[in-house]
Amino acid sequence: MQRLYDFFRRHPTGVDTFWAVLLCGIALLEVAGSGSGSAAKLLAVPSVAAMGAAVALRRRWTRSVFALAVGAGAYQLLAGVPIHTADFGMLVVLYTVAASAAVPRSLSRAAFGTGLAAAPLYSLRFPVDKGDSTANVLFTLFAMVPFALAWVLGDSLRTRRAYYAELVERNQRLEKEREAQAKVAVAAERARIARELHDVVAHNVSVMVVQADGAAYVMDVAPEQAKEALQTISGTGRQALAEMRRLLGVLRTGEPQESEDYVPQPDVEQIEVLVEQVRAAGLDVDFEVEGAPRKLPTGVELTAYRIVQEALTNTRKHGGPDARASVRLVYFDDGLGLLVEDDGRGAAHEMYEDGGADGAGHGLIGMRERVGMVGGTLDAGPRPGGGFRISALLPLKKS
Repeated sequence: MQRLYDFFRRHPTGVDTFWAVLLCGIALLEVAGSGSGSAAKLLAVPSVAAMGAAVALRRRWTRSVFALAVGAGAYQLLAGVPIHTADFGMLVVLYTVAASAAVPRSLSRAAFGTGLAAAPLYSLRFPVDKGDSTANVLFTLFAMVPFALAWVLGDSLRTRRAYYAELVERNQRLEKEREAQAKVAVAAERARIARELHDVVAHNVSVMVVQADGAAYVMDVAPEQAKEALQTISGTGRQALAEMRRLLGVLRTGEPQESEDYVPQPDVEQIEVLVEQVRAAGLDVDFEVEGAPRKLPTGVELTAYRIVQEALTNTRKHGGPDARASVRLVYFDDGLGLLVEDDGRGAAHEMYEDGGADGAGHGLIGMRERVGMVGGTLDAGPRPGGGFRISALLPLKKS
């Protein structure tokens, strides 16, 4: 049955032609069996053929078919051809005009008016009882009902089709919007991973370079210190590899991978560990915490850690051999304050102007993006007495 239904749906004109031939055959048999004369029978043939053609081609040329049906009806009235079975095609054409989305609403309403007018015109041309006007009126009203029902059914189908098409279009639009949002989210995630990789590589590699230089310097005079430096290089390298595996795992699959080699996202508590690591690399750092430490939102804690990490990395890169740094965390009721200062040579002018691009990296740009994502503020620039200063205020809730 499903195959037969699909076949009918693929060949609508063929189905309509079948019904048109059947309708014409019945109408011709009806005309041939009537008691009218040969001339009257011949006059009925064109209207039967016209109605059959209208039914057969109603879905292919709806507007032309409507004109053909109106012409056939007018011909019957003028030629005096009584109603026959093929006139049922008028109802079919009226339904098709009302249901077709290709037909303007104005033409559909005109077809409705024409259908309602057909019954009164026929009653005037062929009254059922010339002596009883009441019978003629009742017949006219009764004959108008099928035309009204055909138009209402067709118009309802048209409305349902339009509603369904709107739902389909809306669903397609939502799918496109979801795809666009997914692409934006992927781009944002890749940008975040790029910043994470920059932080991990810049910090850990700088520590390893400092330790390697120190190990080479004391290799002959202090083997134990050289050994400690190499151990620090080894541990720092493993930590960098672990973080890079985690980030690259997210980049490949879109989700963090569970593995014993991966490390959790750093938080505020690990800033002290970071400071100790930097001290071990040879940079003198003072660390101070004010206020009551407490658990903060994950985004705020990660941002705070990365800002301190990037600031200390910049101090090692730009501060000079004798630079000293200080890190200060202040817990407020509604946020977290960060202050990282050093007394070194300071960064190049381009590092803190025009967004923080230095031509070689994007450390301060990453800081500003991170702080902006949590709704905070960042100030970076040279200190009045020399050195460099980075201060940030991270609110607990994004404004």
